[in-house]
Amino acid sequence: MERILAFTLLLLLPIGASAEEEVVAGLSQNRVSITANFDGSEIVVYGAVKRMAPPPEAGPLQVIVTITGPSRPVVVRRKERVWSIWVNTDSVEVDAAPSFYAVASTGPLNEVLSEVEDLRHRISINRMIRSVGAPMTITDAQTFSSAVVRLREKNDLYQTAEGGVRLDQETLFRANVALPANLVEGHYTARIFLTRDRQVVSSHETVIEVSKVGLERWIFDLAHEKPLLYGLLSIFIAILAGWGASAVFQRIRL
Repeated sequence: MERILAFTLLLLLPIGASAEEEVVAGLSQNRVSITANFDGSEIVVYGAVKRMAPPPEAGPLQVIVTITGPSRPVVVRRKERVWSIWVNTDSVEVDAAPSFYAVASTGPLNEVLSEVEDLRHRISINRMIRSVGAPMTITDAQTFSSAVVRLREKNDLYQTAEGGVRLDQETLFRANVALPANLVEGHYTARIFLTRDRQVVSSHETVIEVSKVGLERWIFDLAHEKPLLYGLLSIFIAILAGWGASAVFQRIRL
């Protein structure tokens, strides 16, 4: 099915394109709904390479796929043991860290992408973390950024799948990206890069909407738009639950 869609996209491109190779890509879904029982999802990124001439006589074609969630500042604190008690000591604010980031490629990133291209396009996970202006007293600010990556990798929020993109005849490609259950709402960006000799020769970008729906949406809107009503409702539910539990225990005793 993905092959048929990829070829359809290929035929719809304008004939007058100037680039030697261009990405034609699609997604299995461009909207993810977070419901009360949401336990994760999966997005299939598929596409084809459009050429107006035979493939260049350069290195083999490589494909990189990334999906990026909304970026937000993160405060990272270091804990140290003082008199047998763990306390927060130093802290660094990471200016921007994506809430979710996945990168998949046809091979090891250092073999399909140069450092310069990685810096320019911010493709690897470490390049997506931006931390500037750390306090002068902190000499190892990079360790705080590394801590963000390490913790989010444990929660499947940061993923690296070298070899996770399947490329067929240097024309059709496909990658499966798993989305965890702990996603945040917002605009997610899917990017596809074509590289040869570790240089980016073409790229494509599209947006994925992630939003709460149903009961989750109602509770979220109530908490943020009418916090007083949300608080009163929470208290009422807590009182009602306590009264109900008390009534049940009294019946059991009888």
